[in-house]
Amino acid sequence: MDDYRRVADEIAGRIVSGRLRPGDRLPTQRAFARQRGIANSTAARVYAELSRRGLTLGEVGRGTFVRASTPRPGPALAEPSDGKIDLELNHPVVPGQAGLLAEGISPLLRPDVLDEAMRPVGTSGTAPARALFADLLSRPGWRPDPARILFAANGRQAVSAAVSALVRPGARLGVEELTYPAVRAIAARLGVTVVAIPLDEEGMIPEAVEEAARVAPLSAVYLQPTLHNPLSLSMTERRRIELAGLLSRLGVNAIEDGVWTFLRDTVPPLASFAPERTIFVDSLSKRVAPGLGVGFMAVPEPLVPEVAAALRAGGGMPMRFALEAATRWLTDGVVRAVAEAKRRDVGRRHRIAAERLDGFAVRDDPCSYYCWWDLPEGWRADTFVAAAARHGIGVTPAAAFAVDPRRAPNAVRIGLASPPEEALSRALATLAGIARTAPEELVSEW
Repeated sequence: MDDYRRVADEIAGRIVSGRLRPGDRLPTQRAFARQRGIANSTAARVYAELSRRGLTLGEVGRGTFVRASTPRPGPALAEPSDGKIDLELNHPVVPGQAGLLAEGISPLLRPDVLDEAMRPVGTSGTAPARALFADLLSRPGWRPDPARILFAANGRQAVSAAVSALVRPGARLGVEELTYPAVRAIAARLGVTVVAIPLDEEGMIPEAVEEAARVAPLSAVYLQPTLHNPLSLSMTERRRIELAGLLSRLGVNAIEDGVWTFLRDTVPPLASFAPERTIFVDSLSKRVAPGLGVGFMAVPEPLVPEVAAALRAGGGMPMRFALEAATRWLTDGVVRAVAEAKRRDVGRRHRIAAERLDGFAVRDDPCSYYCWWDLPEGWRADTFVAAAARHGIGVTPAAAFAVDPRRAPNAVRIGLASPPEEALSRALATLAGIARTAPEELVSEW
């Protein structure tokens, strides 16, 4: 009989229309059978059909729930497509992650606990959170004082507050000549002048910082000493010590972005060598989950009041529910387990990239979720991006990271984190095929 399918179609329609939302619990099969006036066996077939279609998820001892929508399959790479394999955004998520996170926050859903978790919280968070996040940031020989830990809604808000606290409108902020694009937008919004600081194979060059400060005073520098985005460079300890000494001599403060340091935490941060001059900024978006912002900062004691005021004025206050969830995940070891899984995941993805892009001028790091590709002679970055898009693949041109886009190299950044590994492998193989073809040959086919 097809009666059960008609009932399943009705429930499926309610799910697709949004009348039943992800996470909603369906009645027990016995209760559902009574409500519908159908046999228990028919109700069981309805629930099995909904599960087969990927619309529900059964949890032993808890019931049947509407599941979140699954991503659409990736496009066929051989032909132009409206679909897209995203090698632009970098959101690492590992298998089993959602289950770990769900188990960790289930106690928060008790009414008494939830009531407390929904109350407002200030930039200093809670005492347990400060202690746990200080431990999270600790490296051999360095543990920030929990009293100097501040929280923001996300990492970008934390960076914005640091820039606002250190650099007055019209003053100068030194940044790497290729840098995290949001920093340029933040500086423009705050009326801050961005100064491009040249890079070498270790990142920001101390002599270049000194030269820029000679031209006109620098209020601060923003830099990524570990797994620099987009170049994947990491400073040696010697470079960090040299730069810390220079900042102290010049009286210049630093904003150290450590969002990717969980993948390579063997070298102490710049903040450990210049603690009185460095605001260390991090977040849980890469380490745990893209939707979990929770920005956090280790701030020199004299700057704590001003950075906290900047967070409040800029609307960057933390959300208590997210902070309470993160506190539980840290206590239960979930954050550590997810980070360890991502360190294994990035190794596999790096090996895929090394194999597929072998023979090209690619800068990368075995611990990095992205790589920098200096394109073959004859290719311009914008042309390559367009050619990749014709095959349903999104990559980021160098101009997106350049302080002066007019001086951007002919290169692209390849993000390795977002697509499934099989789709990543196919996409990189397709990009390699594009790069081996003369641009004029491809253009003639468009």
